[in-house]
Amino acid sequence: MSGPPDLPPAADAGGVLFDGDKPVAQTVRLRVDRQADVLEISGYGDDMTPVHWPLAQIRRLPDIAGGPVAVVRWTEDPVARLQVPDARILAALPRATNRGAPKGRARLAGWALAAVAAVALQIGVLIPLLADRLSGFVPPEGERALGEATFGQIREALAGSGLPPLPICEGPAGIAALDTMRAALGRNGAQAPLSIFVLDHEMVNAFALPGGVVVFFRGMIDAAENPNEIAAVLAHEIGHVENRDPTRHALRSAGSIGILGLLFGDFAGGAAVLFLTERLISARYSQAAEAGADAYAYGALEQAGVSPAALGDMFERLRDRYGDTAGITAHFVSHPTLTSRITRARASARPEGSYGAIVTDEEWAALKTICD
Repeated sequence: MSGPPDLPPAADAGGVLFDGDKPVAQTVRLRVDRQADVLEISGYGDDMTPVHWPLAQIRRLPDIAGGPVAVVRWTEDPVARLQVPDARILAALPRATNRGAPKGRARLAGWALAAVAAVALQIGVLIPLLADRLSGFVPPEGERALGEATFGQIREALAGSGLPPLPICEGPAGIAALDTMRAALGRNGAQAPLSIFVLDHEMVNAFALPGGVVVFFRGMIDAAENPNEIAAVLAHEIGHVENRDPTRHALRSAGSIGILGLLFGDFAGGAAVLFLTERLISARYSQAAEAGADAYAYGALEQAGVSPAALGDMFERLRDRYGDTAGITAHFVSHPTLTSRITRARASARPEGSYGAIVTDEEWAALKTICD
């Protein structure tokens, strides 16, 4: 290989090396070996073993000070720096001005992927398993305290900053109608005393909290066309209470929030409280938990003389208002599709069954005006 006209096949020059191991600079001899395509760096005595930097892997660094001496580095050595005062040496470096990829990028990417996988494993597998185990050891009074505290946080969060908590609807006749529904539906396991609240909010939703707390929003009662639809939703939420799904869900959410708080620095917990509140309101249990609560509702409704199809009617109303998940996305959402739940609810009703209303028309009218 022949070099530039002003550079012989082997050129010698002086330089200064900072090898990163010693705190002092070393005066070195630089020699371009054209046959081996390397820059040989050696000492003027016997105190230094010659090192060889491939010419194609030497990069020139930006000169912040603006001095006359160029500084270069070898892409495979993250700390060593070489001062090259001779322009002939610089001319022999074919890629001195190229931008080299930072050393260790692949390793860094690998560690980043491993960290993401570890967090996903904890949140998606380990925390749910641990929560399922721990839920069996939470005493009933502990569950009740957690449910009541969370209910208070929900009321404050939905009311807005600086405002009184969201009002609880307390129309006596409406409460009596709910009590009639609860008595008719009955409870099999009776894990905890059941408390039913209606919040004066237009949200179309209902959910269960740890310790037997079931919450309806006024919007859910407004959206129902008959009392059996509310009874069906109540039976579904009682199913979650019987299966202790809210406690498992709260433990899972708290564990996930703890992991994410460590990652993103939310040590004060303000965002954690809001996130936990949102998670508990949305009540996004697993598909198995939702199917289990639906199955419990079918049996409770049959016992009360109400058609299980009422749960399908309420789901159909929700589907008409908010849409449904379909296709591949249905496998990645926590709830089964509303269409499939509607089909199962209506299939659970006996064709020869004799069904009626769970409360009278007067009680239903009182429930509709429970927030007035």
